[in-house]
Amino acid sequence: MHESDMTDKLCAQVKQACENQRPLRISAGSSKLFYGRNVEGEDLSLADHTGITEYRASELVLTARSGTKLLVIENALAQNNQMLAFEPPIHTADSTLGGSIACGLSGPRRPFAGAARDFVLGTTIVNGKGELLKFGGQVMKNVAGYDASRLMTGAQGTLGVLLQVSIKVLPIPESELTLYFEQSFEHAHNRLREWILQGQPVTASCYTENQLFVRLSSTVNGTKSAHKMIGGDIHSNYLWKSLRHQTHDFFLRHKNLWRVSVPPSAKVTAADQPQLTEWNGALRWIASDRELFIEAKEAGGHATRYRLDGHTEGQVFQSLTPPMLALHQRLKKSFDPQNILNPGRLYPEL
Repeated sequence: MHESDMTDKLCAQVKQACENQRPLRISAGSSKLFYGRNVEGEDLSLADHTGITEYRASELVLTARSGTKLLVIENALAQNNQMLAFEPPIHTADSTLGGSIACGLSGPRRPFAGAARDFVLGTTIVNGKGELLKFGGQVMKNVAGYDASRLMTGAQGTLGVLLQVSIKVLPIPESELTLYFEQSFEHAHNRLREWILQGQPVTASCYTENQLFVRLSSTVNGTKSAHKMIGGDIHSNYLWKSLRHQTHDFFLRHKNLWRVSVPPSAKVTAADQPQLTEWNGALRWIASDRELFIEAKEAGGHATRYRLDGHTEGQVFQSLTPPMLALHQRLKKSFDPQNILNPGRLYPEL
């Protein structure tokens, strides 16, 4: 089907659903069905809305339709020694660009390179009235008011159906080296902070079972020099791939997982539970059968229930404060007045 015909078909389906006040369940690769609340409604599939529409390697910009598989995009980028710097997790071979941006998940490089939303330059969407809208462009620039294209990142389709995304890409580092150290969590956190303040080329960190793992990314001489400065034993670089795609043994062994985001200096939340820490202490993966929303909030952060083996029952995301919920509801009303796009995916009130 021609792109314009596919777009017209999607717009027509959304418009008809709006007129009939019939909810739509947006899907493509369906690799992140576990991330969010279950949605009941008519299926709106973007699985066939695929293809890289423009790739300007010299300008570090790629534009692709939302159903395009991440593996296809990464293969195209690799031919020019470039990458998706926010390292989105690829849970299955069917994981797509649209799903990645809609869920807003980022991998190990996130605290050093930026989150998924930081790389979104522009989007084309269908709003809840079936209207085709374009936001942003293909360059980085300041935006007054809401940056609507980046609002789509993490909205999980509740504000609009992502049709196309323009993203910034970055060169693959010349050299990467993984080091590990045996030490306490507090010592590891302090050393990481020192290395970053020193300007060492740290691009990922992981702490689990009294071991600190650090990734260095630079030139060959740069990583060698940094290794000489900070010490440590050499470990396989494969670790970061397993963390990024969540195939690491920690994710396979534990089913009741929590994704807890807290200030890096926060004390360990749920200290009696199995944990793996990333992002220099800001991201804590915790295996626990009890709810961690209150503990995360008390630590200055928030928690997300995160089950990789299927839909999560009950509350998934940290509750919003009344002012924040009111803001979300106003945004939802503006983009999707009949509340037909993935209703309830994030919160029952949305």
